[in-house]
Amino acid sequence: MASLPAATRELTVRGIVLGILITFVFTSANVYLGLKVGLTFATSIPAAVISMAVLRFVRNATIHENNIVQTVASAAGCIASVIFVLPGLIMVGWWQGFPFWQTFLLCASGGMMGVVLSVPLRRALVTGSDLPYPEGVAAAEVLRVGTQTREGAEESRVGLRVILVSSLASIGFAILSATKLVAAEAATWFRIGGTSAATGLWGSLSFALLGAGHLVGLSVGMAMLLGLVIAFGIATPILSFIAATPGEAADAALGAWSGQVRFLGAGVIGAAAIWTLGQLVRPIWNGLMAAAAASKARKNSAELLPIEERDLPVGWMGVITLVTALPIVGLLWHFVAQGPLSAYAIPLSLGFWLYVLLAGAFVAAVCGYMAGLIGSSNSPVSGLAILAVLGSAVLLAVAVRPLVNGDAVPQLVAFALFVTSFVLACAVIANDNLQDLKTGQLIGATPWKQQVALMVGTIAGAAVIPPILDLLNGAYGFAPLPGVAGDPRDPLPAPQATLISTLARGVLGAGDIPWNMVGIGAVLGLALVALDGVMGRKGWLRLSPLAVGIGIYLPMSVTLPVVIGALIGHYYERKRPDPISQRMGVLLASGFIVGESLFGVLLAGLIVGTDSGSPLALIGEGHEGVTMAAGTLLVVAMLAGLYRWTARAADRAAAA
Repeated sequence: MASLPAATRELTVRGIVLGILITFVFTSANVYLGLKVGLTFATSIPAAVISMAVLRFVRNATIHENNIVQTVASAAGCIASVIFVLPGLIMVGWWQGFPFWQTFLLCASGGMMGVVLSVPLRRALVTGSDLPYPEGVAAAEVLRVGTQTREGAEESRVGLRVILVSSLASIGFAILSATKLVAAEAATWFRIGGTSAATGLWGSLSFALLGAGHLVGLSVGMAMLLGLVIAFGIATPILSFIAATPGEAADAALGAWSGQVRFLGAGVIGAAAIWTLGQLVRPIWNGLMAAAAASKARKNSAELLPIEERDLPVGWMGVITLVTALPIVGLLWHFVAQGPLSAYAIPLSLGFWLYVLLAGAFVAAVCGYMAGLIGSSNSPVSGLAILAVLGSAVLLAVAVRPLVNGDAVPQLVAFALFVTSFVLACAVIANDNLQDLKTGQLIGATPWKQQVALMVGTIAGAAVIPPILDLLNGAYGFAPLPGVAGDPRDPLPAPQATLISTLARGVLGAGDIPWNMVGIGAVLGLALVALDGVMGRKGWLRLSPLAVGIGIYLPMSVTLPVVIGALIGHYYERKRPDPISQRMGVLLASGFIVGESLFGVLLAGLIVGTDSGSPLALIGEGHEGVTMAAGTLLVVAMLAGLYRWTARAADRAAAA
């Protein structure tokens, strides 16, 4: 059989295999880091860099083949976000471990449904919108630079140098942080005016987050800044003053934020998400109609349909939806059939399959929108998981709780978490897929081939997650919720799973949550929607309500560096408005993400391999003030030097 011309090489066996191999590393790292610190990193750009490094030794490798590798690996890496819910089944005492087939089929079937839902969303949110898709654009730039460098373009050679230098700088600082010679965070906490009101400033010294800020732009950065002001400038001081918590200011401020203010953010995200979905109904419907038209055109005359518009046929989307329904219904039935709810196994499994489908479509659309707005890494997946668990728990509380006695409440709580895991698997895949499809659009890839690669990545990641979760549960465990037996020796925090499990228990009568804060947040979210509309009509800088909600909901340590990065990026682009300088700025920010992400993978492997939380530490506790000052000054100096060097590199590229 004759080989395909290089220009048509895209969905190849070697690309699929390489993507799966990268998957094993990235998915494992994301599972551990997500449980440890509550965050996962986007794997598209690191996977693209690794792919180019490997396939550049193959004579006929193409940019589209490299794109397939990063698509497989990124889909697998993002499915690890199911750890934001699944450990809750341990915390509420329903599971003792993570059974392989149940966990695998849950991740695979939910993720495959997310791939199908991303087909019409691609037309609504990628080709039919002007959303920035920072990580998708960055991945496309990385792929272009790597490919064009092979072909001898001067700008591309300079661009690749920018990526390499910024990646090495990011790795270098991450290594210093891991040795404890410089701090990974800078924070100062204080009481206000001698009262019991407490707040502070708290930011990660993270080049990846600073780079993400550059890529998301000023509008999103300012929206997140407004969220920070609401959270830590208004709500936290007021609530800590009311609570009059004694002791350290940090304990008082963080106690008020995690116990109440975060629920305010969840309410804002909920209200803004519902409004956003309402705004997306028409473009999503238009996307479905366009997908059907494209499928018909492809069937009649594929040559007349541009490659960039060839999605999975609608018929195949229907087949995949039906095929995924079988394991979802089967798993739901199996979960309910063993326990006090067994008499309701059939109606619950069928009814909540429909809920998974509808809620999955909802959160996939909102997550996809937010991924396009601020990037997959910063999209409020866990915030939307809160909405999903509230929905499932409320349905169970209304429809089932009155029919059963108190012995069934623990299984109701566990079932709400199990259902939410399906929804989350669907959401995180759609959240990541649209970034990948944006990358594909920018480089002229074939959507249906990417969508096939996304399915492969989903299944590969689903196979990795259960043994890694079981390993970590056996080594560390998860802290049980109040009233649940268990005493793990060194529990992993799993902050999102703890919060979501607490919500499920609260709705079903097994615990308390601050519903007043959720309600206030919902009202605030609607007010922010109105404010954003007014600012849009006046032509002012838009402030996305969802991005404001993120600024309230996520820790300041995550959002503050994104805000700072957005300001730095805006200043750089104003000073250097020419296209080459701006492209080099994107590559610089991309390198920041590449370097820290790659090191995160390596460090996670060292942590698991050495069974030490700080395997590279050279000094112990007691030097926090010095290391914080050193880290902050070093980051400032490195940023100034790297942006100045990038501007000079852009001048050299323009003069060539």
